[in-house]
Amino acid sequence: MIRARLVVPFTVLALATGCTETGPDDTAESPRAEAATASAPASPSERASIGMRNSGEVQSAWWSWAASAPPKQNPVEDATGARCAVGQPSGVWFLAGTFGGSVKRRCSVPHDRTLVAPVVNLHGSKEDCAAFMRTAAGTVKLDGKEVPLKRWAATPITITGSVGNPVTSVEGPVKEHGCGLWAMIPPPSPGPHTVGIRGSSGNFRLAVDYELTMTN
Repeated sequence: MIRARLVVPFTVLALATGCTETGPDDTAESPRAEAATASAPASPSERASIGMRNSGEVQSAWWSWAASAPPKQNPVEDATGARCAVGQPSGVWFLAGTFGGSVKRRCSVPHDRTLVAPVVNLHGSKEDCAAFMRTAAGTVKLDGKEVPLKRWAATPITITGSVGNPVTSVEGPVKEHGCGLWAMIPPPSPGPHTVGIRGSSGNFRLAVDYELTMTN
């Protein structure tokens, strides 16, 4: 993942094999359908636990998760998978890229969780997203088999971060636009699985290999 404020973005290469081009409100096969609460609007994590289908909901929830911890405690900076369970919503399981470079992580995941993974993604202005997506490309593989990707253009999102987090750098909500390539993987069967993420945009490159154990 990348921030618009970084010189080098966290995206993909160009359109990867298996990518499905969609607009910002594409809903096909997405993991979360949103339901309204009776009173105040749900938080990003609460909405994710319900299951959202709107790209703005998905990206807001994921970015807020990525911004929920300060540097060195952040899931995007996790070098081993030790922090992959921190802050996860109850209905899905977020996977993270990196701020650049390669990493291998091991995680235990409840067997009934849909896996949500950005291949490369960015938050910023519409113009930032347009430039970013021109060279965005990549792949996600589950157990060696390529997963279809969603391609989301600039979509309004709200990121709620903690103090000093490496995503927005500020505490509280930030309204921007989100974009990127995303994978929505239905819950894998119980047992061991691998997820490989490869992405690039411009000069930026990332490679993430997950060893996941889906638990009963």
